Amino acid sequence: MQCPSKKPKNIVVGLWLVWIALLIANPSFAEDKVTEIYTFPNIPIKQFHNKVLPGSVANDRKILLGSVGSDLWRGPKDPRDEFWMVTDRGPNGQIKVNGTNRRTFWVPEFNPMILRVKTQGKEVRILEALPIVGQSGKPVTGLPNLQGMNETPYNYSAQELLNFNPNGLDTEGLVRTTAGDFWIAEEYSPSLVHVDRTGKVLKRYIPEGLKLEDTDYPVANVLPAIYGKRKINRGFEGLALSNDEKTLYVVLQSPLLNPDRKTGDASRNTRVLVFDIASEKVTAEYAYRFDLSSEFDPNSKNSPDEMKLSGVAFLNPTTLLVLERTDLIAKLYSVDISKATNILNTQWDDAKTAPALEALHDPARAQVRVLPKSLVVDLSSLCGMPEKIEGIALLDRHTIAVANDNDFDSEDSKYDAEVNDIGKGKKTQILVISLAKPLPLPLDSVAAR
Repeated sequence: MQCPSKKPKNIVVGLWLVWIALLIANPSFAEDKVTEIYTFPNIPIKQFHNKVLPGSVANDRKILLGSVGSDLWRGPKDPRDEFWMVTDRGPNGQIKVNGTNRRTFWVPEFNPMILRVKTQGKEVRILEALPIVGQSGKPVTGLPNLQGMNETPYNYSAQELLNFNPNGLDTEGLVRTTAGDFWIAEEYSPSLVHVDRTGKVLKRYIPEGLKLEDTDYPVANVLPAIYGKRKINRGFEGLALSNDEKTLYVVLQSPLLNPDRKTGDASRNTRVLVFDIASEKVTAEYAYRFDLSSEFDPNSKNSPDEMKLSGVAFLNPTTLLVLERTDLIAKLYSVDISKATNILNTQWDDAKTAPALEALHDPARAQVRVLPKSLVVDLSSLCGMPEKIEGIALLDRHTIAVANDNDFDSEDSKYDAEVNDIGKGKKTQILVISLAKPLPLPLDSVAAR
């Protein structure tokens, strides 16, 4: 997107005065706009990783720390300029060998990290880094868990097989309680992961029927079994925490491959789960319907399969803020859970149901009320917005922050003659956005913020 060119100072002042006058006369004249942009620093993975986990990385292929934009969290009592972020499983990509894509891990020793950061000047400064570890204190790593369930991991060249690791996590969504512990949404199982304030996994919650053995932490099979049909690399992506810290809301990035891949790739219906923290049980499940891909993102390379949910934030007991996107286009919608059908433990969680939820072209005809949604802001229309927005955080009723995921600037799996990554210079950024219309936050939430 082209930003407006700079105008002479006297013209800028004049336009500013006109805008203020219009705003006073008509408050609806206000517009959504990016007010601040902060860029993540250039830090080599080896330097960063070995400082937190000494001697853990021997060769980082000259890849910089990245993918910290997988999610963004700010608690109601946190400083306005401080956020929590989480990396994903580490730099990875795909290389085609004999016509088949192989999942490559550039730095297989990489371990998912939780970061506390501060926005200062024009930069994002790291204040604290917590490696996610098992009960033994050993890193969980970001490697896939199970053969057949996850992609087979290879090294950077796609020629050397790597070992599966039942402890591995592909961390994506993050929230933090006032007690200091964390909850994480992850993609492999998919699962919810409870982590203490030091980074140690307390328990991992996975779908019923999934056998995940020899883990370095407790595992509980409490999520609907149907989630075992998640698409590879499209598991849980976003996570929200209610203001009373009793409830989690987790969004599934893409429709389940239910009953098969063809149906899932073409589907517009994905799911949102509600998890009660005290009882450790799922209490509700809702259907979310994507916009038509051709209308949402007119890019010629776009397809229904490119539509994703990548973030969610709690606004009030009936309303969530959901991030719907492709790589190029991102929009925030408010959804009303009080007006949607709770499909938990119904026929729609049964893999034998035909047609499946994912196959429904009009869920209403099957008595399924999808989450009604209302556009809050088209992020893609704002000047300065990068691609692949994945994180959302609330600052106050009129202000939000978003972050993009730069995939460690290594998603193309290209390397030079010395076997070092050839990136495109993509950066992770935190952007502060002023909203024209206030968010429906509870009064106590607004006071806390």
